[in-house]
Amino acid sequence: MTEVTATKNVTNAGYQEESKPAFTEKKYLVTFVFVTSLFMLWGIAITMGDVLNTHFQEVLKVSKAQSGLVQFSIFGAYFLMGIPAGLFMKRFGYKMGVLLGLCLYSIGAFLFVPAAAAESFDFFRLALFILGCGLATLEAVAHPFIAALGDQRTSDQRLNFAQAFNGLGAVIGPVIGGYFLLRTGTPGELDSVEVLYTIIGSVILLLAIAFAFVKVPALVDPHESPSDAAQAGNGLISENKPKSLFQHRHFVWACIAQFFNVAAQGGTWAFFITYGKEKMGLPAEMASYYFSLSMVLMMVGRFSGAFLMRYIAPNKLLAAYALASMVMCVIVAQSWGTASFVALLLINFFFSIMFPTIFSLGLKEMGSKTQQASSFIIMGVVGGAVFPPLMGMVADHDVATAYYLPIICYVVIFLFGYKFYKTATGSRG
Repeated sequence: MTEVTATKNVTNAGYQEESKPAFTEKKYLVTFVFVTSLFMLWGIAITMGDVLNTHFQEVLKVSKAQSGLVQFSIFGAYFLMGIPAGLFMKRFGYKMGVLLGLCLYSIGAFLFVPAAAAESFDFFRLALFILGCGLATLEAVAHPFIAALGDQRTSDQRLNFAQAFNGLGAVIGPVIGGYFLLRTGTPGELDSVEVLYTIIGSVILLLAIAFAFVKVPALVDPHESPSDAAQAGNGLISENKPKSLFQHRHFVWACIAQFFNVAAQGGTWAFFITYGKEKMGLPAEMASYYFSLSMVLMMVGRFSGAFLMRYIAPNKLLAAYALASMVMCVIVAQSWGTASFVALLLINFFFSIMFPTIFSLGLKEMGSKTQQASSFIIMGVVGGAVFPPLMGMVADHDVATAYYLPIICYVVIFLFGYKFYKTATGSRG
């Protein structure tokens, strides 16, 4: 009888070990809520940049190819700031990394005041670059930060949930920008740019002050790899040298996939309003509200994606959504009126899960290299600097045709989700 009881206890213990891990823990809740709010903040900033793209075409009389430099300034900052942000985070911790990011964000926003006074496109680009450095720092910190707030097995769910609030920010950005910046498109509207970004800078600064008083619980690295755990457990030095960062194939492919993901995202968003104006005959302000609607679809996609990942492997969902995005791009490029415009809206739904899922899959089993890996994946965001100017060159002839270009990006993302996401131990994330 004792033996049977013991067997049952072992079986129950095994069942408990294999049960689904918690989304997060109670002790992390306050920190989780605050860090999740950061995702909303850079959602606002990124999509406001897309509104500025159209606004500068009208007010400063720059071409579509030139206006694509708005995205180049923001996403170029990600490339340059990625590694410094990671080093800062490793040296001073997640909390100080968040504070640095918020301060840079605020400074960049305040620089819109002298840029508006000078009516200088180059000055605006400088302000956007500094603001972009803040966004890059926040993203480099927030992703591994969110992943650390619980079990690694639920890190994909946490990241997609947090990114859903990034989607909320992306909804808010075009609404604010459309109302304040695209109502008339006259030179005087630079005054509204000045006022708007003064408010944004002030709000971000207040958030930085508030976060300085948040007590962050001690965190345990959730990305410990099997080799790290084995060496820590037996105290022995492995006969094989530990892999260098770039010997982790899944991580390298995550960097590549993130580059093409943000390239597609940046290009799609940069010319959404232009597509609405030129192909659908919409006023710029109304087109910006449809852009906001597409962000609602992205937010829905992230919430539903976080739910679906409880039943479908994240990599499989990623690959499926990449295929769907290719189909949507083909339809958009045909200029079929309402059908093409609906497809343009739906692209946001399908690439909703891509950024956080690529990020999470790329950080699997990276152990002590997690923070450094996060910095390099963030650097992949420079794709958003490259593609808008390229799409702008095509859009100067026909904006619909420009939407063939993102298909290249989705092919790469599909390959990552279908095959190259696998870690050395064959983990499926």
